[in-house]
Amino acid sequence: MAHIVLGVTGSIAAFKAADLSSYLTRRGDRVDVVMTRAAISLIAPTTFQALTHRPVYSGVFEEHDPARIAHIALADDADLIVIAPASADFIARAALGTGSEMLDTVLLASHSPVLFVPAMNVHMYTHPAVQQNLSRLAQWGYQVMEPAEGNLACGYEGKGRFPEIEAIVAFIDRLLQPAPRDLEGVRLLVTAGGTREPLDPVRYLGNRSSGKMGHALAQQAVRRGALVTLVTASALPAPNGVETIRVSTAEEMASAVLSRVSSADVICAAAAVADFRVEKPHPRKIKKEGRTQWQLDLIPTTDILQQVAQQRRPDQVLVGFAAETDQVVENARKKLQEKRLDLVVANDVSQPGSGFEAENDQVWLVTREGVEALPLLPKTEVADHILDRVVQLRGQKMAESVR
Repeated sequence: MAHIVLGVTGSIAAFKAADLSSYLTRRGDRVDVVMTRAAISLIAPTTFQALTHRPVYSGVFEEHDPARIAHIALADDADLIVIAPASADFIARAALGTGSEMLDTVLLASHSPVLFVPAMNVHMYTHPAVQQNLSRLAQWGYQVMEPAEGNLACGYEGKGRFPEIEAIVAFIDRLLQPAPRDLEGVRLLVTAGGTREPLDPVRYLGNRSSGKMGHALAQQAVRRGALVTLVTASALPAPNGVETIRVSTAEEMASAVLSRVSSADVICAAAAVADFRVEKPHPRKIKKEGRTQWQLDLIPTTDILQQVAQQRRPDQVLVGFAAETDQVVENARKKLQEKRLDLVVANDVSQPGSGFEAENDQVWLVTREGVEALPLLPKTEVADHILDRVVQLRGQKMAESVR
């Protein structure tokens, strides 16, 4: 049984938090609900009191037990704090570290994991201020669950819906389950994101990779005790506890990676590196006037993974990724052999809701021993499956080295 503090804020989805509190209570969790003033205007505290069989907190100076300061006691006792739904207003206040309401002060006083579940209008969610505030929270180590897509209460359609209760509970359970420390002290080098190859000061050749998979790998590896260096071409915030090197082009990534290969125990090449670039980008913006065609002469970029494979030590584990649109497993097997990899993580990027830019992924784990097909999973779960296989491969290499 876990002690969960459920923060309910002023989103129209506040009524759905009642179902979440009921679900968690019925399965045996102790749920203490903390409501903002805006939330109380949408749903009565007595609803949560009836469902959780616990007092509901709202006022900063509201003390149910004179022997304990309420916001400190809640912060100290919580195994997890879940802000669901998280409104744009509360996200902003949390990012500023305000203490104007009970829920604000619980957050400030707590050292437990925190999960934000945003729910709002699609345009509010995509507004740069909201995204910047969410990025700041992520940099502090808070978890953010992406909202669902669909019809919204305001009449719009898009991303901003409160996720299904089962999906939120699954995310909660992952946070409550302590990560295994099976990578304690292991040095991981991870690449992420899609490189940008400039044509002129304005334009570039790029791809749709968001970097979410590589960043998820770095995040989960740190939770399991690894010492992680992330070389990323993504604008995503760096996971807490990760040494992060920002790059843009394939050549910049090659330089950063190849200078660090010798010090790594595991190399996970999740980045989508451009295969070609313009040899000499134009120094000024190329104008359209008078042009009916624009022909580009491209040259190959450095094959980073091939270079890494040539430099690797026998005890290193090398993981590659294959983003395919057809013959996924066959192409992954070919890459495994040609690049002398230990593991290839392959996915079909033509499938909707999976792969580039998506929160979920459906992958095949291809090794010399065989192929394991995973169902569609959040990328953090995919990352843990990959790391499970990395631990197994490291064990095999260590066993071989003592024979």
